[in-house]
Amino acid sequence: MRTQESKDTAQVVVVGGGNAGFTAAHAAAVRGREVILLEKAEKDMAGGNSFYTAGATRIVHGGLKDLQGLIEPDERHLRTVVPAYSAEEYAADLEKVTQGRNDPELTEVLIAESQSTLRWLNSLGLKYRLMYERQAYERPDGSYLFWGGLHVGNVGGGEGLIEDHVRVAGELGIDVRYGHSAKRLLVQEGRVSGIIVDTPEGEKTILAESVVLTAGGFEANPEWRQKHLGEGWENAKVRGTPYNTGDMIAAALEIGATPGGDWSTCHSVQWDAFTDQNESNRELTNRLTRQSYPLGIIVNTEGRRFLDEGADFRNYTYAKYGKEILKQPGSIAYQIFDSALRLLLRTEEYDMPGISVEIADTLEELAVKIGVDPENLEKTVTDFNTSIDRSNPFDPTIKDGRVANTEPVKSNWSAPIETGPFYAYGVTCGITFTFGGVKTDTYGRVLNAEGGHIQGLFAAGEMLGGLFSDNYPGGTGLAAGCVFGRRAGSLA
Repeated sequence: MRTQESKDTAQVVVVGGGNAGFTAAHAAAVRGREVILLEKAEKDMAGGNSFYTAGATRIVHGGLKDLQGLIEPDERHLRTVVPAYSAEEYAADLEKVTQGRNDPELTEVLIAESQSTLRWLNSLGLKYRLMYERQAYERPDGSYLFWGGLHVGNVGGGEGLIEDHVRVAGELGIDVRYGHSAKRLLVQEGRVSGIIVDTPEGEKTILAESVVLTAGGFEANPEWRQKHLGEGWENAKVRGTPYNTGDMIAAALEIGATPGGDWSTCHSVQWDAFTDQNESNRELTNRLTRQSYPLGIIVNTEGRRFLDEGADFRNYTYAKYGKEILKQPGSIAYQIFDSALRLLLRTEEYDMPGISVEIADTLEELAVKIGVDPENLEKTVTDFNTSIDRSNPFDPTIKDGRVANTEPVKSNWSAPIETGPFYAYGVTCGITFTFGGVKTDTYGRVLNAEGGHIQGLFAAGEMLGGLFSDNYPGGTGLAAGCVFGRRAGSLA
C-alpha cells in the first residue's frame, strides 16, 4: 500500500494489478529494483481479470510425481491419475485451437518456462493444487482421473491468487497504489521515462526507468468491442473487471507501439443469462460460467441445436462457444440435461442458489417454462436420442467417440436425454478478454513499426498480442501472464 512517504519516482513502474502485473513487479523487486505498482481500481475492486478466474494454469509436466513440491498435499493424491502433459502436446493444443495463428516464438517460451515460472512463484509464496472439482471425475472405484491437459490451479482460485500476490508484494517492499488510473506515457529523448496518472489527489507524473504495461485488453469498452469484434459485441456481458477499457493500449499506440495479435476475436464463454448482477460479480466470480455443456445439448430459443457440444474437451471449446451464443436469436441459448446427466454437472457452477435454471417433469413443460416451441424441442431431443451410436460406452474422462449422428453432429459424450426431471440453464455470451494488444518480443519489450524496441516500455498479460486467435486452451492466459510478466520484470 502507498504510504505518506512514498515517492513519485521509481526504477520500475508496473501498470495493472493482476497476475501478470504482480509477477512482473515481483521479478523486478527480487533483483533489487524499486517498484511502484499502479492499480486503476480501489482495493475492494482490485485484482484485474485474475481475481475472477478459477486460478487454472496450464503447464508442462510429467505427471503427478513431477508435480510434487509444487502442489499442496492432498490425501486424494494416492487415488489419483494425472497424465503427463508434454511440451509437444502444449504446442499442438495452441496450434490447433488458434488455427496456427499463434506466434511461434512466444509459444516456445511460454511452453519452455511454464513449470519453472510457477515453481519460482511458489518459492515466493504462491500456493498451487490439483483442480479436482474442475478437471477430474471420480471413478466408481473412488479413484480420480484428470483430463484435458489442465491440472494445476491456485489455492483459493483467483481470489487466492491475488491474495497471495498482494502478500508477496508487501514482503518484497513493492509500493502498491490503488485508485491510480494511468492515462499517458511520458517520453523523453526517445525513451519512455514515466507515466501520467489520475490519483485521488489529482493528476501526477511518476518518473521511472522502465514502465511495464499489464493493464489488460479492451473487453470492458463497448465501443471498442463493436469496432473491433463486430456488431452485437457491445451486448456481451463482461465476466471480469470493468476497468479493462484499453486505455494503456491506446497510450502505447499513441507513442508508436505496433498493434499485435488478433483484434477481431476474443475469449468468450457461456455465461448465466438471467441471474441478477451477472457482470463483474466479485462474489460469484467465475462460478457464473456454465461449463458442463459437453455432457448435454444446447438449444437456441427456437428449440434447435446449433453446434457440436462434444467436439473436444471443454478446455478446447469453451472460449469460442460464447460467440456462437451471441449469434443466436436474442443472444440466448439453453443447456439441456436430464436427471441422470444432472448428477455429473460441476457443483460450483450448477448448484448455487439463485442461478438461472428451469426444471420440469416433461420436455413439453420445460419448453413452456423457457419460452421455446414445445414441438421443436421435442423433435430436437428425439432426433438426438435416436441418432446416438451406442456401441461406445459413455465416459466423460476420455474422448469416448460416442457420437450422435444428427445435425449438427455431436462427436463425443452423447447420452440420451430421456429421464425427468429435465433441466434448462439459460446462457448468453460472457466476454473474458480480447486477443489484440501490442506487439512485443519474447521479453515483453514493446516494438515500434520498424521492429525496434521502444526503450523503457514493456508489456505482458492480456496486453501482449500474438498468442491467441479465435480460441484459447484453458489455463493458458494465467500461464502466459506468469511467464511473460516474469520476463518483463527481469529486464525492466
